This record gives sequence, structure tokens and C-alpha cells, in this order.
Amino acid sequence: MGIFDFLTGEFIDVIHWVDDTRDTMVWRFEREGHEIKYGAKLTVREGQSAVFVHEGQLADVFTPGLYMLETNNMPILTTLNHWDHGFKSPFKSEIYYVNTTRFADLKWGTKNPIICRDPEFGPVRLRAYGTYAIRVTDPARFLTEIVGTDGEFTMDEISYQIRNIIVQEFSRVIASSGIPVLDMAANTADLGKLVAAEISGTLAEYGLSMPELYIENISLPPAVEEAMDKRTSMGVVGDLGKYTQFSAAEAMTAAAATPNSGMGAGMGMGVGMAMAQQMANQGPWGARPAPQASAAAVPPPPPPVEHVWHIAENGATKGPFSKAALGRMSTDGTLTRETYVWTPGQDGWKRAEDVAELAQLFTILPPPPPGA
Repeated sequence: MGIFDFLTGEFIDVIHWVDDTRDTMVWRFEREGHEIKYGAKLTVREGQSAVFVHEGQLADVFTPGLYMLETNNMPILTTLNHWDHGFKSPFKSEIYYVNTTRFADLKWGTKNPIICRDPEFGPVRLRAYGTYAIRVTDPARFLTEIVGTDGEFTMDEISYQIRNIIVQEFSRVIASSGIPVLDMAANTADLGKLVAAEISGTLAEYGLSMPELYIENISLPPAVEEAMDKRTSMGVVGDLGKYTQFSAAEAMTAAAATPNSGMGAGMGMGVGMAMAQQMANQGPWGARPAPQASAAAVPPPPPPVEHVWHIAENGATKGPFSKAALGRMSTDGTLTRETYVWTPGQDGWKRAEDVAELAQLFTILPPPPPGA
């Protein structure tokens, strides 16, 4: 160590930290030999905390403010060193500045799909992603549990662990929520708050908290989304046969309107032959023959979707249960006429005897057994 470095370590008596990195969580104040001059000024700005570590043992924690480093301002450090009030010499300690501001716009997402049981579609695979915010609420615990002796600890060093915690709790909450996939978009705000609340206990052990967690999107596999898009398109089109005829007529009209087009001429000849054939079928007096049955068979309607039911018992919700399961429950007395039930699409909770689909469970009784 040169003479200039020695003098610099002796006469610098202002300790402070100005962060311009936007991702540094902890920064250690560097001083040659870790010597702090008695009576030095310690500046702790808003959004910071200063933690003193003396000989590997955590000592005092300073909140925002301006401090004179004397024995009366460092009670724990004074006790550890058995200093009296006449102490004036420099002392050796490490000072860690902890950033207590909110680290926002951090990304999270599911690396692998989450398998859930949907009341309408059955087993489905879901993916989700979003953002979250994190902040240090207990600098001393965060320093001892996570940082250790790292002189510059950044958000990237812990973000992977936090993402794993988020995905784990999100998977558990989604799998047990019972919310249909089609209704999840309307409940992302509540799901985000629920996941953040479940994570808070784990993060508190690290000295952290999660003020915000946002779910930006919950998506299905591409093949399932494509099938849903086709189903939606069919609902918009309505009569598929008329839509096919309309599309063919539009295509022929566009081709015939194209000048000097062989395809247009061919389309025109085809239309003319079709009109001639239609006139011939009508007969000499224009009488229309009886309509012929369509060659294509009309597909049967899709089978009705079986409802699943939730029951309310002692202020808690149980389920979902199938109708067959409810039938067994009515037999053993677990489900009664007064039990309140709910299924997706139903307007509020109703008693089982007031639901037409379930009322028959209480009216069908077996015949008397033989020999009764």
C-alpha cells in the first residue's frame, strides 16, 4: 500500500453510496483494511439501509438518515468490542449498503406446461407468463440468508430462484382453483394476488416481499387453440352449406370479372352449363321437381357436456363432483336436499332440491328388498 492510499484511508470520513446500476441489491463499501474512522459521517439515503458486519458477525443496521459513527450510535458494535466512552481509534468493520427500493418489471413464465383438469374440456395443458416486483424488507436477514460476503449482489443472482418459487405456487393454485379455462382471463388479477400471498411466506424467510405479481397471459397448446378457433368460426358462419355456396359464387364472380382470363372463360362456361342443367330439370312448363335429399349426411349434434358441481359445507367449498358422485353422496346422506350446490353457468348457489337436474336424486327410491 502506497503513502497516498494510506492517507486516503485515514482522512476520508464520509461514507455513502449512490447507485446508478438499477439492478444492484447489495454493495459493500470498500476501504483499505476495512478501517472506519471514529466519528465518520455515515449517509444512508431513502431507499437504502446500511448493515455493519464486524469480524464476521452482524452488528448494527442503519435506516435512512445522517449518522456520526460514535459509540452511542453503534450499540451492538460497541457491545461486541467492549468499548468504553473514551474510544477514539479507528475500527475495522465491513459496511454493506442494501437497496430497499422496489425492483419492478421482472419477468416470470412457465418453462413446461401445467396439467390441469378443466370442468368443460377435461385434462388440459396451460402455459402462463407475466411480471412481478420484489423488494428487501429485512436487510439483516437478506444479508445473512442470501448475500453472504458478496461485495456486489445483483437482482440477476436471485431472480432464477424467485421465478421457480412463482411457478411452483402458480401451478398449485391453478390446479386447485377449479376455474374453467375460458374464465381464467377474467380472473387473472385475483389469481395474481392469490399467488403473491402464497409466496409471501417463503420470501419472508429471505428477508424479501413481493408487492406485485401480474399474470399477463394464460394460453393453451397451439393445437387446442386452433381447434377452438375452428369451433368459433363455425359458430359465426352458422349454416355451413349456405356459406360454402356463397364462397363458391364469390370465387366464380371474381374469376369471370378478370379480363382475358382462361379461368374466367372456363368459369363462365361452367356457370352456363349449370344454368342449362337447372332449366332442363325444371321441365317444359318450369315446374320444379321435388327436392332431393342431400348427398352429405347431416352430422349428429355434439353430446351434451356433463356438468360438474361444487358443494358448500361449513363455509368451505368442496368439489368439483360429477352427477354420479352426487348420487352416491345422496345415498349415504352426505348430500341432502338442503345442501347448497353450484355449477359453472348457474346464477349463484342453490339448494340441491331446487336444481331440476339434481332433484331427481332425492325422488328415485329403490323398491323394497325381497322378503321385506
